[in-house]
Amino acid sequence: VLFHQDNARVYTCLASMAKFNEFHYELLSHPAYSPDLAPCDYFLFPNLKKLFGEKRFITREKFTAETEAYFEGLDKSYYSDGLKKLDNRWSSVSS
Repeated sequence: VLFHQDNARVYTCLASMAKFNEFHYELLSHPAYSPDLAPCDYFLFPNLKKLFGEKRFITREKFTAETEAYFEGLDKSYYSDGLKKLDNRWSSVSS
């Protein structure tokens, strides 16, 4: 499993790193000072934000259900394409 993480302490503390190691996750470190490279900013949430627009949710449960339905309805290629975009963005920063 590939796991993308930023440099927040909660992800880099010994307890978190031990769990990643225990589960044999391959870590993709986030380049320092590069918030524009976070996948949630450029491919995960923009479309969800457009879909929900100005919609107001009456309960947290309704919001959670609609969010889960949105992500479960996406084709697997959506996620693999997003990871390819991440690779391209990182390459442009490191070049």
